[in-house]
Amino acid sequence: MNVNGKAYRSIWLNPDGCSVSIIDQTLLPHRFEIRVLNTVAEAAEAISTMRVRGAPLIGATAAYGIAMAMKEDSSDDALDIAANALLATRPTAVNLRWALTRVVGELLPLPGSARQAVAFELCRRICDEDVEINFRIGNHGLGLIRSLWEQKQHPGDPVYILTHCNAGWLATVDWGTALAPVYQAHDAGIPVHVWVDETRPRNQGAALTCWELSAHGVSHDLIVDNAGGHLMQHGKVDLCITGTDRTAFNGDVCNKVGTYLKALAAADNSVPFYVALPGPTIDWEMADGVAGIPIEERDAAEVTTVSGRLENGEIASVQIAPDGVSARNLAFDVTPARLVTGLVTERGVCNASEQGLKSLYPEQEQ
Repeated sequence: MNVNGKAYRSIWLNPDGCSVSIIDQTLLPHRFEIRVLNTVAEAAEAISTMRVRGAPLIGATAAYGIAMAMKEDSSDDALDIAANALLATRPTAVNLRWALTRVVGELLPLPGSARQAVAFELCRRICDEDVEINFRIGNHGLGLIRSLWEQKQHPGDPVYILTHCNAGWLATVDWGTALAPVYQAHDAGIPVHVWVDETRPRNQGAALTCWELSAHGVSHDLIVDNAGGHLMQHGKVDLCITGTDRTAFNGDVCNKVGTYLKALAAADNSVPFYVALPGPTIDWEMADGVAGIPIEERDAAEVTTVSGRLENGEIASVQIAPDGVSARNLAFDVTPARLVTGLVTERGVCNASEQGLKSLYPEQEQ
């Protein structure tokens, strides 16, 4: 995707061949800054502090973390220590575990002298695969948007799309998941208008999704998290589409907290509710997402304070709650499969069910 006319991915290998650069998402939308990661510790810090976030990007960053660890010590012990440190950074997104399992599994049989080069090459493939996966998700989702547009009485009327959190290119290596169909629809000349939930408490919708959509020229409005139901009641939402950090194989989807409430409102108003996801986000070991997916609880300060830009241009955190208030910061919730109209994957669109997923991923029947 483009920023000020220059093409970027959200993570990339530097010319030195042994460090990576990321866009520091904690500073957006007020400052666009590139941060260089040289060590596994820096990769772990970037994930845990959400300099990088979004399940696919977390996985890619963790993979590079392993590769950077192999620069310093390519022993089995060092590989195990690095993998465990990275795995502990975020508990909910399954792509983290998927990427670490893939990289560690490929490196373990190799002699230490070969591990660094192989690891960096594998990371490159993981990133390229993610870009291709997300492009295909966008292509399949484009069909859904096009169908809704063709049903409009007036061709100039936009397709109104509600999304929650940020599932754009910043959450992946490029293109995004939930926003990939939006970008492809816009590029195809289909008028779309996106209702962007602010996504408290970290405001990823306000800070990141609005920034992305503005950069791509997509029509949108920022709305408060609780306005979506009202818009649905008044016929202002044609389609809800979100991403997911982990999908159980029964079709339950885990996404940023507040997604479940949007799905309930969509069901009550007969608005289709789709979830876009790459194959690595499916947890084939998880049969019941509501009961089994671990929900990350983050620092309560994210709830009691808000970050923003002051009149003098400085970025600051401002307290919005009384002194000493007790706060809980559950970062995700799980939307049951019964509320999901369909899952949009790189292999096509399917029902949110075990049968639906395995129709696209028949190798999981083995």
